[in-house]
Amino acid sequence: MTITSHTPTPIAPVVPSTGALRPLGLDAVSITGGFWAERQDVNRRATLAHIAHWLEREGWIRNFDLAASGTLPAGRRGREFSDSEVYKYLEAVAWELGRAHDDDLERSFRATVSRVAAAQEADGYLNTRFGREGQSARWSDLEWGHELYCLGHLFQAAVARARTAPGSDDGLLEVAVRAADLVCEVFGEDGIASVCGHPEIETGLVELARVTGSRRYVEQAKLFVDRRGTGVLRPIEFGQAYFQDDQPVREATVLRGHAVRANYLSAGAADAAAETGDEELLGALATQWDNTVARRTYITGGQGAHHQDEAFGADFELPSDRAYSETCAGVASVQFSWRLLLARGGAHYADLIERTLYNVVATSPSSDGTAFYYANTLQQRTPGEPADPDTPSARAESSLRAPWFDVSCCPPNVARTFASLASYLATTDGAGVQLHQYAPATVRTPLDGGAFADFAVATEYPADGAIVVTIGEGSSGEWTLALRVPAWAEGSTAELRTARGAEPLQVAPGYLEVRREFRAGDTVTLHLPLAPRLTHPDPRIDAIRGTVAVERGPEVLALESVDLGSDVADAEILTDEPLREEDGRVTAAISLRRRHDAGWPYGAAAPDDAAPETLRVPLVAYHEWAERGPSTMRIWVPEAR
Repeated sequence: MTITSHTPTPIAPVVPSTGALRPLGLDAVSITGGFWAERQDVNRRATLAHIAHWLEREGWIRNFDLAASGTLPAGRRGREFSDSEVYKYLEAVAWELGRAHDDDLERSFRATVSRVAAAQEADGYLNTRFGREGQSARWSDLEWGHELYCLGHLFQAAVARARTAPGSDDGLLEVAVRAADLVCEVFGEDGIASVCGHPEIETGLVELARVTGSRRYVEQAKLFVDRRGTGVLRPIEFGQAYFQDDQPVREATVLRGHAVRANYLSAGAADAAAETGDEELLGALATQWDNTVARRTYITGGQGAHHQDEAFGADFELPSDRAYSETCAGVASVQFSWRLLLARGGAHYADLIERTLYNVVATSPSSDGTAFYYANTLQQRTPGEPADPDTPSARAESSLRAPWFDVSCCPPNVARTFASLASYLATTDGAGVQLHQYAPATVRTPLDGGAFADFAVATEYPADGAIVVTIGEGSSGEWTLALRVPAWAEGSTAELRTARGAEPLQVAPGYLEVRREFRAGDTVTLHLPLAPRLTHPDPRIDAIRGTVAVERGPEVLALESVDLGSDVADAEILTDEPLREEDGRVTAAISLRRRHDAGWPYGAAAPDDAAPETLRVPLVAYHEWAERGPSTMRIWVPEAR
């Protein structure tokens, strides 16, 4: 399972030392256009400045100034975890600077690091909420305090900087190392035998170990993973499953409890397993992933059915109108799936990453990158209320995208994901290069055995299903190009074109593999069928029995009242009428029946009102919904009787 490679360390968020696949980072892959390049451009131009403005305005960066001046707790603002949003902002900026240098971003990064570093105490402790006179003692509230969680994000920011600007004199890596050393001293084998109520430090510790070479950090991360589920945290009203402290990680069979916590823990456990060769743990995590995808995941890739505790529900408990599907849970799910893909290979992991990126992560931000969804409902029963652009919203109460939240974990989480997105497109192994996600891009990387891969990807995906890979002048040696064929893409076709002519290739869901000594100008073209399709739910999902959804390629589509001209509650879909593509949009035949109240909503049979009106109605990609003002919306539409 160990990869032997002489290539440089990739500039990427996750760089395991073992695994079936090795990631290609920002130094090898560039997104050059299309859907994701537009998202990255908005992220760089608008979202990062927007986040910096709100962090400053809300006083969350100033908390570090107060800590440095010794004036805390007076004046501290934000929740107990507000430090982490500053660290996620730093991570996002570091990845952006890794994509392309920018003097203004560099100045902002260094100025923020300087303020953070000034707040660090002599022994390495760094947190603005605990440990000073007038504040709770350090490590006194592991259930809710988020001290270790915040440090995990600090470590990830430091890793991003170390990989994008090795040897930088800004000092962030040194700050992270001092804090990590303290964590190992306090929570080691002979220290506090507990864990953080919100997992995250595990991934940060392992990645910091990969940067620094300190095995101590890997062992501490594994210790945190092994302690989880042994009842080390105090009981709370939501139960120990909320913290994933109800059963050991390697004994669990499905993700449960708080959805973000569950996915972050699983990602960290996968990191620890990769660095310690723990195949038993990795196998348990793969089983949990399988069962969670099969029973506890929305069609969008979203996870978390409960608003009360932001948690997974029971198997097949997936209500559309009460879907929580937190944006951060989507980001964390991508991180967990990516680690399993690197460890084991398998197109199904990349399939879920694609689904989640398009239908959760891309749905959260507005098109201008300055407003966000915290939760991602699959059905909006009443038209939303526009958010006050100058006031933070309660996290899940905003019915339209909001500029900021009292709990604003999602905006910087989206920002760091978009900034590092190129590192989730491709991998290498002993045979060649695997392309997992599709966007116009260039890929250049040395391969094992002295070969070199050099190619460009041209595509309008997901608008069009043609993916054309053209080999560049730098390619040399014999190697395998593998292109992912999604599970929904039955009927795909492909061809190899060389100086000798065109050759059809056999295609099936999984990976299309072409091995040869490529020459400059050779092309491999994959055609994915993007005809819209009806999707039926598992009948065990009570909340959507008798409904269907429409998908096109990786995108889930939605019906909005702005297109229907009526409340979507009045709509049924005529499944015996074909879906069509007209003027660049998918249309469906909709039966519109406006019902009246009968005074009692139950009876021998549903009352028939006036004859229904049949319309052909355009659908919208779910990630674009609510961009045209308040509306009602649904993904799962009842079948017409």
